[in-house]
Amino acid sequence: MATSSSSTRTDRSNLVPFSSRLKEGKALAQDVWSIFAAANLPADCINLGQGYMNFAPPKWVTKAAEEALNSVAPNHYSHPRGRIRLREAIKAFYGPQLNRDLDVESEILVTSGANEGQYSVFTAFLEQGDEVIMFEPFFDQYLPSVTFNGGKPVYVPLHPPKDSKLKSSSNEWAIDFDELRRAITPRTKMIIVNTPHNPVGKVFTKQELEGIASIAEEFNLLVMSDEVYDCLVFDGKEHVRIANLPGMWDRTVTVCSAGKAFAATGWRIGWLIAPAYIIQPTLAATTRIVFCSNSPLQEAAASGLEQAKERKFFETQLAEYAERRRILCDAFDQLGLKYTMPEGSYFILLDISKVKFPDDYPFPQSVLGRGRDFRACWFIAVEVGVSSIPVSEFYCEEHSNIGEAYARFAFCKDVDTLKAAVERLYRLKDYIEA
Repeated sequence: MATSSSSTRTDRSNLVPFSSRLKEGKALAQDVWSIFAAANLPADCINLGQGYMNFAPPKWVTKAAEEALNSVAPNHYSHPRGRIRLREAIKAFYGPQLNRDLDVESEILVTSGANEGQYSVFTAFLEQGDEVIMFEPFFDQYLPSVTFNGGKPVYVPLHPPKDSKLKSSSNEWAIDFDELRRAITPRTKMIIVNTPHNPVGKVFTKQELEGIASIAEEFNLLVMSDEVYDCLVFDGKEHVRIANLPGMWDRTVTVCSAGKAFAATGWRIGWLIAPAYIIQPTLAATTRIVFCSNSPLQEAAASGLEQAKERKFFETQLAEYAERRRILCDAFDQLGLKYTMPEGSYFILLDISKVKFPDDYPFPQSVLGRGRDFRACWFIAVEVGVSSIPVSEFYCEEHSNIGEAYARFAFCKDVDTLKAAVERLYRLKDYIEA
């Protein structure tokens, strides 16, 4: 009996082709998070790139998680809508902010993190070829979430300030409403608004949101309002919820996150607030995607919302984040580098266009061929010991040159870590063009 050799054996490594949606959504491409992963950088590099905290949630919230784990019911399936205690807590906390008596059975949906909630909305509402307006720079998960569900992203850039001052406000990143209007076609179905914004830190003004609302009304668009950083708005600025504008409750889904609110990003608990006609099909989608969300940690999130006002938690947390923001901004002031002062979220965009590095620097292949910001961020991480994220990753190819001037630094870290990072960042003085 003849035996086949390895040289003549049929290649069976790719028998069945994968879906084209993975390519369209860049899901198989090596993304910025894997390139700038800790495993690829020096072991002592301080991570200010990824937006997760290096400190624990408040003890009174984790205590609630322990209590849930030590009881019976929260260790089993929750209702796909979410545990009733959490839905009641969301109603009590957000109802006054939205000026509505929210219905916990039809207007609130608990999801496995804000990202899964958004994905479920796309699944529920997008038809093949429907267009979704995304402001750039955009949270990178939007792209595959849209394309996986048959949607087509349409990109409208926020325009950075043009003047030469060292410190600009995130509010100066502006929408060109004529440009936005030109982006609308008969296939446009949805527009994503992210306020406070990741990575710019922009808090959209009421006037800007009214302009978006007017366009949404005119063209009958669904608005996904990603408000996961709603508890982090600085300097007395107002966080305006677009759902509160005239006529907008009827076409808006508001997206929120326990992970951002309570420094518990690994819990994967988020929620959607919207009229019943949006929640019901989204519930049908999320039930098939995850069935239900993490049950005991829903109890903990509920406890957090129930006690936050009495404990003045969000006021205290905001002051702590303002101090963290100040530490980084003071360092950038000392360096004389341009940056964007964020009015919200926990990211700062630093202009790295004047950071110089040798042409023959030994960059890895994963960085070569990408924007200049990838090389600058890699150089800073290796030579200075502080990692950040290149902002061109959050743009389409056509507009990536806008992002190449910036690196995103996260200040959702404890004060000691930020102070240690600052001491290293001062070394950048040796690499700044005059």
